[in-house]
Amino acid sequence: MKNQEKLPKDGQFLLSVNHRSVIDPLIVELALKDTEIFGHWVSKKELYDSFFFGVFVRNGGTILLDREDKNMSKFFIDAKKCAKDGNSIFIFPEGTRNKTKDDLIEFKDGSKIIALKNRLPILPLYIRDNANDILMGSLKDGKSTRVVEIEIGDVIDYKDRTLSLYESYLKQFNLQRS
Repeated sequence: MKNQEKLPKDGQFLLSVNHRSVIDPLIVELALKDTEIFGHWVSKKELYDSFFFGVFVRNGGTILLDREDKNMSKFFIDAKKCAKDGNSIFIFPEGTRNKTKDDLIEFKDGSKIIALKNRLPILPLYIRDNANDILMGSLKDGKSTRVVEIEIGDVIDYKDRTLSLYESYLKQFNLQRS
């Protein structure tokens, strides 16, 4: 883990992380194992209906995001309850898995709105490696040790308007614009 000293031991955050792999939530949970940071993942409705992932997201304390819902009020009510109960909210601000070669794809506006509405400081994490590639390599050759590097960024005040969340990621993690 890079910049491990920046990882708070406890607190309530909007934990924001890039998304390239189906195992990214597991990677984040492992990165947080020595902290008291607990949260619920924002999960798109399609995963609730998925044969494989549905069991996990329906029973894992996730916040359902129905991207087809016009007003999103139920989503924001559920996020507010989660934060009011003292939990963090974990989100992929790209809104979907990044299947491109770019470091990041543009972020959706919802992450910043969630942080503002719930007064949650933003804890940015960046998974440097494509865990899907590492996972596939591990399945082909289980003898070699493989590492997924995750980098911890500086906590961002939810009121900070100097940079968009996307721009802040580019700057903090020294990434190229897509």
